[in-house]
Amino acid sequence: MRSKLRKCDDCEEYTLKEFCQRCGRRTSVPAPAKFSPEDPYGRYRRKMKFKGYRSDRDWKF
Repeated sequence: MRSKLRKCDDCEEYTLKEFCQRCGRRTSVPAPAKFSPEDPYGRYRRKMKFKGYRSDRDWKF
């Protein structure tokens, strides 16, 4: 589930809108997504991060 709270990087204003009410710039989500121990693709992301994707043989567990 995505967070509805957003933050302007320039003026540090928190809002629920896509654009800041104070300066008019685009806002971003202030925190990363929550960690889930039941992440079905976690091992694939970790394998790509640490070993890098080289070929199909790297994906065999």
